[in-house]
Amino acid sequence: MTSIRHNEAVLDAARDCVLAYGVRRTTLTDVARRAGVSRMTIYRHWPDVRSLVADLMTREWVRVVADLDLSDPVRAVVAGVRGLRAHPLWRKIVEVDPELLMPYVLDRRGASHDAVLEVLERALGDPRKARAVLLVAQSFLLSAPTMLDPVTLDPLTLDPKTLDPVTLDDLDAELTTILEAYLG
Repeated sequence: MTSIRHNEAVLDAARDCVLAYGVRRTTLTDVARRAGVSRMTIYRHWPDVRSLVADLMTREWVRVVADLDLSDPVRAVVAGVRGLRAHPLWRKIVEVDPELLMPYVLDRRGASHDAVLEVLERALGDPRKARAVLLVAQSFLLSAPTMLDPVTLDPLTLDPKTLDPVTLDDLDAELTTILEAYLG
């Protein structure tokens, strides 16, 4: 039991350090100090900061998914994308250490993917559909901000120059439409 409590305390401390400093500037010494444990306690479970942060990301993303109402899979997926996009840890990693996400986009599936796939497979009853839905949702999570229109101010009137900007809400509505059509 002590080990589980220590692990949770370490993960909580790692979250606090990453939110404060980013992943690259977080050290296991910082995490140990915040968690009130020795570095050896951390080294028993994680060989380095990256493996600790990988477990932290899995814990945090699975918590978002665990709170979803899967009776309506379309709403659940869109809510999951929105929840992750707004998650403070997600935002910090995207802003400061986005390269951490690249292996999970290009090279391999992570533990978070497996956990989400398990939930989607149960909700949808089809592993192929679950994977397709996860790929679509992941693209909206990762790339939606790149599809927003920049809003600039007209220097004379200080009014936005973009008359009808595309927003995250607009894109989430499109994700809903795509998923409804696919899962219909």
